[in-house]
Amino acid sequence: MYRGWESHASWDGMSVNKLERQTSEISENESKTATPLLDSVDSVQTLRQLPVSQLRQLSDELRTETINAASVTGGHFGAGLGVVELTIALHYVFNTPEDRIVWDVSHQAYPHKILTGRRDRIRTIRQPNGLYGFTLRAESEYDPFGAAHSSTSISAALGMAIARDKKNADRHVVAVIGDGAMSAGMAYEALNNTGSLRSRMIVVLNDNGMSIAPSVGALTNYLKDLAKSRTMQSATDIQRCLEEKFPEETSLARPNATMFDQLGCTYVGPVDGHNVEDLTIILKALRKCNNGMILLHVITEKGKGHPFKKPQGENYHAVSKFDPLTGEIFKVKPKAPTFTKIFATSLIEEAEQDPDIIAITAAMPSGTGLNEFAKKFPERCYDVGIAEQHGVTFAAGLAADGLKPIVAIYSCFLQRAYDQIVHDVALQNLPVRFAIDRAGLVGADGPTHAGSYDLAYLTCLPGFVVMAAADESELKHMVATSLDIGDRPSAFRFPRGEGTGVELPVRGSILPIGKGRVLRQGTSIAILSLGGRLQECLKASEELALRGLSTTVADARFAKPLDEDLVTQLARNHEVLVTIEEGAAGGFGAHVLTYLAQSSQLDSGLKVRTMTLPDRFVAHGKPEGQYEDAALQAAQIADICMNAFGGKTERHQKAYSRT
Repeated sequence: MYRGWESHASWDGMSVNKLERQTSEISENESKTATPLLDSVDSVQTLRQLPVSQLRQLSDELRTETINAASVTGGHFGAGLGVVELTIALHYVFNTPEDRIVWDVSHQAYPHKILTGRRDRIRTIRQPNGLYGFTLRAESEYDPFGAAHSSTSISAALGMAIARDKKNADRHVVAVIGDGAMSAGMAYEALNNTGSLRSRMIVVLNDNGMSIAPSVGALTNYLKDLAKSRTMQSATDIQRCLEEKFPEETSLARPNATMFDQLGCTYVGPVDGHNVEDLTIILKALRKCNNGMILLHVITEKGKGHPFKKPQGENYHAVSKFDPLTGEIFKVKPKAPTFTKIFATSLIEEAEQDPDIIAITAAMPSGTGLNEFAKKFPERCYDVGIAEQHGVTFAAGLAADGLKPIVAIYSCFLQRAYDQIVHDVALQNLPVRFAIDRAGLVGADGPTHAGSYDLAYLTCLPGFVVMAAADESELKHMVATSLDIGDRPSAFRFPRGEGTGVELPVRGSILPIGKGRVLRQGTSIAILSLGGRLQECLKASEELALRGLSTTVADARFAKPLDEDLVTQLARNHEVLVTIEEGAAGGFGAHVLTYLAQSSQLDSGLKVRTMTLPDRFVAHGKPEGQYEDAALQAAQIADICMNAFGGKTERHQKAYSRT
């Protein structure tokens, strides 16, 4: 037997122990001479017909197939490589899809998709009209629960276990949680509930020491200590342990009880997550147990088998297309800095002048750009783990005592903390600043990661200042402006990806609160843009000019407070007013309409149109294709304007019918 955490293979491969290297070498030699297996495993039914002795070879082939598929499409890569053996063992032992396997976050589910009848489409993953990058109920009966956000698996699995019990059904329910998801409060809320209900289910804790970045926090340290303090368990150890534990009620008072035991679960492990033979034996033993919830602690290596010469766990959580043999990543040279980079640089510039600025991220230091801030100001940057709720209220506490917290979170993840935004920030009028990355549609990650709703859910809150950057220069100004607001909460949102290439100021200027700007003056049609569609609006105005229509294009800058003077000017001097935003209905356009109605400006016959994201979830694909689907590209904006002015177009009718 060997010790737990010491044998946990790191991304640089330096801590892989001698036994693991020898096993890998034997496996590779066997694979060179053995008949390929994966081609014959076209379903989980054929998987279960294999002898256990062939599962190691199948693991090697499945890992290679996952690498090759990801090299073609890019995507979430490391997590799936770490659960190849676990995936095989779960489908080998449990009668899926009748038995339920709930994958937390589910970016780790690429091997699962390959084994469950989707191998022929795996190279379409995250592509337009291809497989979704996460589990999706509509895609396969083997995906009993869709997930792309963290820490939901135990709650969902408990619901399925209770539903099974209510229906007197006979099926197993397994939740697979990992990649830092155990740092989120929802996982412990579920464990707390599960431990008291005593419903039969299994939770597999896939412990790889990572979320996207290395996992942080006291709970992460607890898992590390737990693995260090206990011998890595073999299948024989587990079987003997189960025989000792289950004949009678488990004593929560025993000296070696874990936190999970104290919560009413039965802790088993730690076990080697890359020993597929042992995993099948252990899971078969656990399947026979009827003693409430069992937590199986599995130690894995995120990215195991990766081809990269200079591996860095955080960078390879998700990858671009690459050469599967050399590990060379195919990168397109950027035309302009990304919005995320501009945000990070701007925040560092402001923090150099103001020691009260504190940055907060929720397990996304590189994704939000705060990894660069942390290098410069390590004592002023806090990664709270996958805990957006805590992060927001933590920031509120900082603001209450005079500091200047800026919370950098993707739009889709900020919605997880909405009650804290309302109750702990807005209601108390605390000057917490929210830097909202990934505003609007985000491409291959699809609707679960789209920044569709923040405009609607923030502009309805009293006292909030809500800004949206049209380009990277505006973003620099909005960083500076938010830090200058000292008496109320504020937010600024910006898109994913490269900027527009505009010239950047040396440092951001403070914008007058609630004031927009006019970029192009016309007479017939007014387009009022908020955020990243501004360039498309300018293109639309050029197309309208070719049709003989003079168009004003304005950038609102602020969704709240609304620039009422600008809106009034546009309404009085034009026959048509069209608002554009990268958000759902109920946001900026709704506030413009409300103001116009309440100020009686609609009574004069002004024609107003609001262009928003459609009232449906926009499928994954390339961003330009998504915006085409959402009818927010230049040609479609021009068509809406033409139609409102009185000239219908076939192109507009097609676009409008989809919304």
